[in-house]
Amino acid sequence: MSASLLAILVTSVLLAAVARRYDLSSLLFLVVAGLTVGLIPGADHISGIELDPDLVLYVLLPPLLWSAGLESSYVSLRENTRSIGLLAIGLPLATTAAVGFVAYRTVPELTLAAAFVLGAIVAPPDAVSASAVGRRLGLPRRTMTLLGGESLLNDATALTAYKVALAAAIGASTSLRAGLETFLVAALAGVLVGFALGKIVVFIRSRLDDPLAESAIGLVAPFLIYLVAEQVEGSGVLAVVVAALIAGQRHSTAGYAARLQDRAVWKAVQLVLESFAFLMIGLQLPAAVEGLKGTSAALIVTSALAVFATVIAVRLAWVYAFAYLPRLVPRIRSTEPPPVPGQVFVVSWAGMRGVVSLAAAFGVPLTTLSGQLFPGRPQLIFLTFVVVVGTLLLHGLTLPWLIRRLDGLGDQQRADLLAAAAAQDRAAQAAADRLDELLSDASTDVDARAADVLRAWNQRRRQTAWERIDDEGVESPMATFRELRLEMLAAERRAFLADRDLGRIDDEVLRAMLYGLDLEEAVLNRG
Repeated sequence: MSASLLAILVTSVLLAAVARRYDLSSLLFLVVAGLTVGLIPGADHISGIELDPDLVLYVLLPPLLWSAGLESSYVSLRENTRSIGLLAIGLPLATTAAVGFVAYRTVPELTLAAAFVLGAIVAPPDAVSASAVGRRLGLPRRTMTLLGGESLLNDATALTAYKVALAAAIGASTSLRAGLETFLVAALAGVLVGFALGKIVVFIRSRLDDPLAESAIGLVAPFLIYLVAEQVEGSGVLAVVVAALIAGQRHSTAGYAARLQDRAVWKAVQLVLESFAFLMIGLQLPAAVEGLKGTSAALIVTSALAVFATVIAVRLAWVYAFAYLPRLVPRIRSTEPPPVPGQVFVVSWAGMRGVVSLAAAFGVPLTTLSGQLFPGRPQLIFLTFVVVVGTLLLHGLTLPWLIRRLDGLGDQQRADLLAAAAAQDRAAQAAADRLDELLSDASTDVDARAADVLRAWNQRRRQTAWERIDDEGVESPMATFRELRLEMLAAERRAFLADRDLGRIDDEVLRAMLYGLDLEEAVLNRG
């Protein structure tokens, strides 16, 4: 088993690299690759590996949530609290109820409680792919905030509803009041644990002057926070998200070396974990159909279509209803801009499910507390697989096309460039004012030539920010400067390598010199 998982991990990263090389959606590419392997005769030792719920919930989920939380904006999330709350709390509960009733009517093997378990399992969308597509195609900032905020919080709602429904399905005594209490306790405990441990992590990292140690603490923090929250009956998801938002706010004031290292480390971790998760999704096909022997094909198709259509319809109806109905309230109508139809449709269509849903499905026990087989477990796993793969392929393949063709989505990339250029202009003016203050100070001895170089460097940074907005194909003076300086850096690098090969400098000296060149090249290539 461990060797097979290692093979899957290595294969997933290689496939993701190939997809990125040819500008393909790596997540969809991995899902299709997994499905293909599942259909190959004799590949049972790979495709027959059943997804371990603990692997997903305790190994994959915490770092992915942490990484997403670090990149989120607390200010933007706070400004869109109502909309994100409706998507992350209201929509999963509505999906749980609607899918539960439809599944109960269309799948004879499912009891009502078991049907609600299925509803909770397929309720939380995985917005990783949608967010990736949106960033690449320039979705407006508010749309990205809604999708990101939803993906951070909806797992907590759905997994709590899953625990309540599962308790009822296996025969544990429960009630609506007990379920509501469970939900509130999990949410409150998760927030408190996340806040406390997030502050502790920030305190520890702020007292260190060691970027390597800071990154190491950041790597283990999400696992510890998730585990502690779950041990006290709290929501591990909420705990990690809250702690990540706290850490992300502090990150902007950390040292430059820690920021550079964290960015590189978490991008690599995110790629590895996401690649592994989505390849595993595709590989679950044999496990999903294994228990359906003897079930009518017509019944399988009918129930699959009914559940799949319900998942999509509920999201469409919910998003449109709560995009426009709140505007009937005069206060909301006067303080919030009207929704843009194209943006509303993109949010309603970005409902791709992911590995958390499959992990929850495989986590359903084989038997109830009475010792009887769990009602309809094979059907539940199969329907979850259909929803996850179906939404990934349907939404994942159509979203890029829709985003390019819908009006009113705006050009977020250009808006970001304008905002960045204006901010750089203000920062450059502040830098120039500070330089003038230092030069006017009689106690500061600065050579006139050094001051001229600093003024020229500051002006170049100001001009470069505005020239990024210019039309493509126009060769600006700053672009010429960049190309020439990159060629000079390449020549320096070759000279250092030649000195190393001739034995004039050691490899350790070489690495130190190359690090300086790499930082300068990164500055020239940014944006």
